[in-house]
Order: sequence, then structure tokens, then C-alpha cells
Amino acid sequence: MCLKNFKNLQARCSVFVAAVLLGGSPMPGSAEKADRDKPINLEADKVSLDDNQKVSVFEGNVILTQGTTKITAAKITVRQEKDGSQKATSMGKPATFRTKRDGVDEYVDGSAERIEYDSKTDKVELFTNAWLRRDKDELRGNYVSYEGSTEFYQAIGGSTTANNSTSPGRVTVVMQPKPKVQSAAPK
Repeated sequence: MCLKNFKNLQARCSVFVAAVLLGGSPMPGSAEKADRDKPINLEADKVSLDDNQKVSVFEGNVILTQGTTKITAAKITVRQEKDGSQKATSMGKPATFRTKRDGVDEYVDGSAERIEYDSKTDKVELFTNAWLRRDKDELRGNYVSYEGSTEFYQAIGGSTTANNSTSPGRVTVVMQPKPKVQSAAPK
């Protein structure tokens, strides 16, 4: 029974890491493909598995690594839906992730108080003090989402107040100039 639970835990972690950061990394370009074949290392103060409800909860200074991918959070919850898809939520002050992009010397970083991923829709959502950074380009807002299948981004400004109303805020995007490509001189 213990071995079965461990294999289920490993499968859920693998799906979470691969889906959130490898298959649908929240910036153009996928993470290093070699990461998918590397072991998942997970550290937490407490781990709870409920095979009947298909829920795994990792709590307390959670650090999950797989190759160049690293997730830190106070709590990570992974739920398996009836159709086999997974929904994962990382909570923290903040929850963070970092992964290397495939084929380039460039990293994707992100942070928010809550990060949610739905494998069925391939959508990553970052809530409250959210930001994504690829190399030196950055997107900040109170809410940031990315749909991996369409590479569609959305950011909403504002800040949540104690009574859950949203006050006016701004989205911030920083795009660094890209080096110009030298074309061959005409003959």
C-alpha cells in the first residue's frame, strides 16, 4: 500500500511539474525537455495523500525540484479530476517558480501569493502580487494568466483590499530592446 501511495504521489508531482512548468511554461518557449526525465525531489514539513478523493497536499516550506525547475510554496495541493486532468494550487507569501527554457540560456521566473494550474485547459493563473519574467522582460499585475495552447496572456491591475473590492491599479510590462539581426550584405 505504501509503495502504491508513493507511486501515486510521484505521478501527481510529475504531472504538476511537467504541466505547469514544462508543458505550459507561462512564457513563450518550453522549459528544458531534459527536465522531464529527471527525478522529482520534494521537501515539505507534512505530506497528506487521499487516494479516495484523489488529493495530495504538501505543506510547510515546500520545495519541489526537477532538473532546472524549482517551485517553492507554503502549500501545494494537487487534485486529480474524474477525467484524469489535474488541478494544482500553490500558496505562499509568495509562491515562486523558476525554470530554464529549452535550447537557450534563459530562465522563466514567476511569483504570486497563489498560483493555479488546470491541465485540462493548459491554463496558469497567478493571483495577488503576480509577476512573470522571461530573461529581462517582465509582466506584473494583481492577476496574470497564460493559456499554453494559444500563448494568450492576460494581466489585470488593481489590488485586493480587506473587503475584497478592487481598487484601480495598473499592469506593468517591461520589454527590453532586442538586438537587431544583421542581414547579409547585398552583392
